[in-house]
Amino acid sequence: MPYIIAQPCIGTKDTACVAVCPVDCIHPTKDEAAFEAAEMLYIDPEVCIDCGLCVDECPVNAIFPQEDLPAEWEEFIAKNAEYYKK
Repeated sequence: MPYIIAQPCIGTKDTACVAVCPVDCIHPTKDEAAFEAAEMLYIDPEVCIDCGLCVDECPVNAIFPQEDLPAEWEEFIAKNAEYYKK
């Protein structure tokens, strides 16, 4: 199961998680044109290797294993996947 970035990331977009990701599955990064316009960061479920390194780096506790994602944030599973279908 991939990790999911949820509601606490909205408006925060702290990129500490990006720096520790060994497979570059969290976007947009500060270097990407889409960064300013994005409301949050997203994890690509097809690339995520479930290492969990991003969880401890997130200062707003916005990253969860999909199976532990709070029920009120379930829509973020689709939001993360949809970002990568563009």
